[in-house]
Amino acid sequence: MKLEILTPDKKVYEGEVRSVTVPGSMGSFEVLKDHAPVISTLEDGKVIIRTEKEEETILIKGGVIEVLNNSIMVLAEGTINS
Repeated sequence: MKLEILTPDKKVYEGEVRSVTVPGSMGSFEVLKDHAPVISTLEDGKVIIRTEKEEETILIKGGVIEVLNNSIMVLAEGTINS
C-alpha cells in the first residue's frame, strides 16, 4: 500500500507500508491491504506506520484520512515534535 502524510507546509511521509494505525475521531483504527474505501476525521495522536522492516510513529494534530484502492492519504493539520 502507498501512504502519504501531508501537512499544510510539507510532506511528512511517503512510501510503501504494510499497515497504518491512525487516531480516528471515534477511536483509533488500523488500515491493512485491501481495506474498504473510507474517509474519516482524525484527532490529535499517533500515526503508527509499519513497513516490512520497521515501525515508525508520527504525532499529528488532527486531520483527515482517505483510503482508496490501497492508497492512503493523511491530511494532517500539523505534526507534534516529540
